[in-house]
Amino acid sequence: MTRFLRNIKLTSLLLIFTLVVGPLLGVVPAHASGGVSLYTTYTSISVPPGESLNYNVELRNNTDSMVTVPLAIKDLPKGWTAKMTGDGWDLNEISVMPNTAQSISLAVTVPMQIDKGTYHFTLTAGSLASLPLTVQITEKGTYQTELTTDQANLEGHSDATFTYSVNLTNRTAEKQTYALTAQAEPGWDVTFSADGKQVSSVEVDPGASKAITVDIKPAENVTKGTFKIPIRAANQSTNSELVLEAAISGKYSLELTTPSGLLSTDVKAGGDKTVELQVKNTGTADLTDINLTSTTPSNWEVTFNPKTIDKLAAGKSTTVEAKITSSDKAIAGDYVTDMTAQAAEASATATFRVAIKGSVLWGWIGVLIILAIFGGIYVLIRKYGRR
Repeated sequence: MTRFLRNIKLTSLLLIFTLVVGPLLGVVPAHASGGVSLYTTYTSISVPPGESLNYNVELRNNTDSMVTVPLAIKDLPKGWTAKMTGDGWDLNEISVMPNTAQSISLAVTVPMQIDKGTYHFTLTAGSLASLPLTVQITEKGTYQTELTTDQANLEGHSDATFTYSVNLTNRTAEKQTYALTAQAEPGWDVTFSADGKQVSSVEVDPGASKAITVDIKPAENVTKGTFKIPIRAANQSTNSELVLEAAISGKYSLELTTPSGLLSTDVKAGGDKTVELQVKNTGTADLTDINLTSTTPSNWEVTFNPKTIDKLAAGKSTTVEAKITSSDKAIAGDYVTDMTAQAAEASATATFRVAIKGSVLWGWIGVLIILAIFGGIYVLIRKYGRR
């Protein structure tokens, strides 16, 4: 009898504790079928490193009493972050009315530096409910910066501008500002452009890429060969380097002169004079289809033989005849005639001074006129001087 009374007393105390103290601890008995549960549609997903996961979770109270429970994430992998919100508020605890459901937003961020594999963690509502979640990481991730290009090697002549398209990828978890630099040989010019503007630094969001254009202009005295130009994107926490190559096929250069170096001649008005020109390929690459042209005074003419040089090897020279024909109305004096040798890659111009000499006949006529004037004066003096 005594034991029976003792059991009744113990049962009464447990009932009072459950009804009075239990709600304060977030423990409420489930009077309806199903109790308290956590639900989300997608419990197992596959994502790459650095992904942000957003779960829409419902806490369902299938009891006849209000439930207040603490919320927690258990066994979250190292380096992962999680945040629970409701109606814009950060959540640590939640209350749900009887036979209703409350929405919870769970945001989970996967780090960039992570191994490929399967990861598990659990959302709990006190001791009343739990929601196991699984994330499959599809590839090994890294915490780094990457500079890449589809074409790192370009070929051209020494006067060309080499243009490379580069991608800068921020594989870190934070926005990064990168300084852009290049290590080129003296005399080379390297410029960076992004979003249509020339820049020396760029900002890249986490997990994003920035398209960068790199323009490289070789030095004036560059020789034939392949040159390496390292470029770098760096800050205090991360950096990446990419080596670009410029293959110089040769230097294109022309010189137009005469065998003696003298760039002057003379011709009579209406007459002609043939001068010999020397066309030199002073570059390191062959030139083809070199055309000879001229700029002359009005009514003058220059004809070349030959007018076109089909090919001129590097370091070689050839001669061309230029026949200068002056205007028959030209008066005595100096005239300027420009002669140009031009290929697709290079050109050269020589400026000739052409002197027009007066006719000998007109000189004698001038002398005779002067003598006639003096003779007339002499006659006048003798005729009228005696008076």
